[in-house]
Amino acid sequence: MAVEQTARGADAQARRARLAVVVLFLANGFAYANIVPWLPVIKSQLELSNTQLGTGIGAMPLGALATGMLAGPLIARFGSGRVAVGSGVLLACVLPIVATAPAWWVFAVGMFCVGWMDAWMDSAMNSHGLRVQRRYGRSIINTFHGIWSVAAVGGGLVGSSMAGWGAPLPAHITAVTVVLIIGVLAITRLLLPGPEIDPPAQRQDDSASATDDGADAAGGPADGARRRWRVPRRSIAMLLVVSVLLMMAGAIEDSAASWGAVYMRDELAAPLFLVGLPFVACQAMMTVGRLSGDRITDRFGAVAVARAGALLSAAGMALALLTSVPLGAIVGFGLMGLGVATLFPLSLAAAGDIPGLGGGHGVALAAWMARLGFLGVPPLIGVVADTVSLTAGLWLIPVAGLLAAVLSVGLRPARTAAARGRTA
Repeated sequence: MAVEQTARGADAQARRARLAVVVLFLANGFAYANIVPWLPVIKSQLELSNTQLGTGIGAMPLGALATGMLAGPLIARFGSGRVAVGSGVLLACVLPIVATAPAWWVFAVGMFCVGWMDAWMDSAMNSHGLRVQRRYGRSIINTFHGIWSVAAVGGGLVGSSMAGWGAPLPAHITAVTVVLIIGVLAITRLLLPGPEIDPPAQRQDDSASATDDGADAAGGPADGARRRWRVPRRSIAMLLVVSVLLMMAGAIEDSAASWGAVYMRDELAAPLFLVGLPFVACQAMMTVGRLSGDRITDRFGAVAVARAGALLSAAGMALALLTSVPLGAIVGFGLMGLGVATLFPLSLAAAGDIPGLGGGHGVALAAWMARLGFLGVPPLIGVVADTVSLTAGLWLIPVAGLLAAVLSVGLRPARTAAARGRTA
């Protein structure tokens, strides 16, 4: 009877923690999306050139890259729940600085801080989501990312509505800040307590590394401490594979936002009311894929789902580039969004389970490297577009999809030490 009560208690705690993680993903997706529709207003108020606006916006990914590596140690020290809540509150507090900046440099500093807090919150809420997923014993990470997509679309719609109705920008963003702070603080007690706990496979691999890696096997306590902190070489290789896979996923996701409208206008001569539909189709189908991705992942496995999705994303973009009809391009971008939907969450989940790296460290490192994909690929496409054509530049996206299909083997769960012993 005591065992049954303990199991029921654990299940209830996991359900409460799942709800808390849902709120964190909602808050993260909703926050900056409210700023995006106001960027033209901010540009006009500060009398910024296009270059100044672009440079200021670029401070956000710069902030994420400059500080994202610190998320892992913070999560290990304070726990993913506390870091997610703290960075979420600070993210909300930074929004009014961006919205009411009196000068370009204040706007740029605010955007840098948005990227900074977003990077920490992103790593922490994903790490905590993976803790909850392990308690559930089945995939739930895709749904979290689907909820993030819904929140991002909702934030954009709210921001657009407020801007269209002529609401005062400071009042709107202040209200968003208050709502976010209340929401994030309200779920603090629902999060899983205690320090970050490594997955069982990792603990077994760490205990086996004392003999597997063992030039110091006969050493004393100091040698044991060094072995405990050593990261196996195969784990480093796994981290690199997953990180490159995340970079490819980021490049594919970003292509619709960065180039969809330009491609429709410049290459297909689409009317203005159609040029934004590739982004809408991509985001809508990505949300559908993420909300249904957990059940499909449990049925077929992460590797098969990611590989099929990567191939679908490559085929979707190829369709968009081969067609001469705007409708065909919209359908192609939609298929691309459906295909790429699970790549990012499944890759982050794999990073959190890499042996020898605590969940917080693995997720933070992989997420940091993934941001290079968001930063590096759009300029590369632009260079090819200026040299040849935008169509030629966008063919890099199907290539990224094919590479992601090959790298999806890195999502295969690592064998535990016990399993290696049985197959030896």
